[in-house]
Amino acid sequence: MIPTTLGEGNPADVLPIHTIEIAQSLTCFVVEDLRSARRFLSSIKVKNPIDSLTFFELNEHTHHSIIYPMLKPAQQGVDIGLLSEAGAPAVADPGAPLVRMAHENNIRVVPLTGPSSILLSLMASGLNGQNFAFQGYLPIKPPERQRKLRDLEALSAREKQTQVFIEAPYRNMQLLNDILSTCRNNTLLCIAVDITLETEYICTKTVKEWKHALPELHKRPAIFLLMME
Repeated sequence: MIPTTLGEGNPADVLPIHTIEIAQSLTCFVVEDLRSARRFLSSIKVKNPIDSLTFFELNEHTHHSIIYPMLKPAQQGVDIGLLSEAGAPAVADPGAPLVRMAHENNIRVVPLTGPSSILLSLMASGLNGQNFAFQGYLPIKPPERQRKLRDLEALSAREKQTQVFIEAPYRNMQLLNDILSTCRNNTLLCIAVDITLETEYICTKTVKEWKHALPELHKRPAIFLLMME
């Protein structure tokens, strides 16, 4: 399980040399997105020509019935690298079913070290890192999203729990506007953008404070953390 970079940048700046060396040596990969995987593997200078490598695509469109055959190389003694499009594989990522099948078939699963936007943003937020929940994507339709935000705010207050969620980059501003119009003024909101990149921005303020100056988040990878004390 090979974590990848969270954006365009030097892999050596965020990935341990051990992770890079293992990824460089592999010849078979299960990837979320073929183009981004080839770009990442080129950036770390894999030992074999890219066109000679074996790739299986596993994403939200992959039918469950074709996942198991992806394990055939491992059953024949060939190590397989599982690559997310960004960050840690099988976390907010479609790779988990493959990992489960590997366990069911006594295939060793090895997680390698690398960046996770969830943990990095939580570390830098100043919010509760002892009790938190990753909610993934919130509903797209505004009424349902606003209702979900109210539910998460109430859950955070009741459980003293940090709520972590993400959105497609082109919908970041719509989500942010819904947060500011729905949540209470004293609720804390951390916005973490471009994590590990040169343009990284991580800031925690109350909802009331955010209303005075909105960051530009359009088409930038962002993660949101909310907590009502």
